[in-house]
Amino acid sequence: MQKAFKYRIYPNKLQQDFLAQQFGATRFVFNYFLNQRKNEYLTSKTSLNYYDNAKSLTELKQQDGYDWLYDINAQTLQASLRNLETAYTNFFQKRTKFPNFKKRSNKQCIKIPQAFRIENNHLWIPKLKSGIRLVQHRPTAGKIICLFISKTATEKYFVSILCEIDDAKPLPKTNKQIGIDLGLTNLLTTSDNEIIANPRNRKRLQKKLAYKQKQLSKKQKGSNNRNKSRIEVAKIHEQIANSRLDYLHKISNRLVSENQTIITETLSVANMMKNHKLAGAISDASWSELLRQLKYKSEWYGRTFSQIDRFFPSSKTCNGCQFVLETLSLAIREWGCPNCKQHNKRDHNAAKNILDIGLKNLSGIGMLPDIKQKLVEALIPADGIVSVGKSSRRNKKPLPLWQG
Repeated sequence: MQKAFKYRIYPNKLQQDFLAQQFGATRFVFNYFLNQRKNEYLTSKTSLNYYDNAKSLTELKQQDGYDWLYDINAQTLQASLRNLETAYTNFFQKRTKFPNFKKRSNKQCIKIPQAFRIENNHLWIPKLKSGIRLVQHRPTAGKIICLFISKTATEKYFVSILCEIDDAKPLPKTNKQIGIDLGLTNLLTTSDNEIIANPRNRKRLQKKLAYKQKQLSKKQKGSNNRNKSRIEVAKIHEQIANSRLDYLHKISNRLVSENQTIITETLSVANMMKNHKLAGAISDASWSELLRQLKYKSEWYGRTFSQIDRFFPSSKTCNGCQFVLETLSLAIREWGCPNCKQHNKRDHNAAKNILDIGLKNLSGIGMLPDIKQKLVEALIPADGIVSVGKSSRRNKKPLPLWQG
């Protein structure tokens, strides 16, 4: 199990200049070799990999005008090349879009794999002769793998130390099981009919944020006053993000500590954000972050976390008789089942359906019908492929049994 410990650091002016050079060098290396990969593919249809880039980086340092790269930690530059390789891998596996060139954004980060230490509340890193003051409010645990130094838009510096922990400590087991339905009016509704409110952190500070953004738009570009105004706007965004993250951590900690099994729905947040009328509210609710926290905390503390199929009609299905409505608009929050006459509250009914189908999936009952399950066990070979009838000219490959 890997766990990161984040601490605030306070570099002086010389150390800030050093870190700015490190941030800029890693950004330069990423962009330089991304451009090299694109040009190489366009000219000779050849795909470069990490090892090709690492060799070229060594040669680049020896060229005139690039000797300043020797002042940068070599492993930090290699970590930037690793990030480029990961970006290409994610693109080829269709998880993300094609990698873009990095620009000097408000938040910057570098990775230091090794050759660092913490002594007397100071952080020592390669190429820097002085230690950076560090506030270590809690000790680290396990084996230290690497660390990341980041700078926020409000010009605060942090270090995140990634550790590998072998002895995970699961929480005491409980028999409680819970289904969760996410929403906007209320952040979530559980199968026990517990409603957790949506704090709407951005809406709470929207007027103040709009005022500061208006003041920022009037400042002359490149001036000190504009930079001061930019930091004021960034502080409001930081306050919103910190409030949201703190609220989500409290909710996820309580849900994981109280329940042995947690079942949630699967949401395509990226597609839902295309609805411009709801995009702001969905972003403020931060469903993806809540689900991420529930997942990794369940793994940490020995809980069972599962998500049901994205297309299961949890809101339109009556929990009493499993009758499914044809249509159910978002404006309808309660409805009566025309089959069994049961009165259903939309979110509570959906949460109970999520729990039921999730438990069936975990037990294997809801995965496949009994007849098809027996056919699969009897007929499917070791490679998982079964020939069904004669293959057509358009589809010469044998189909799996459950598709045939």
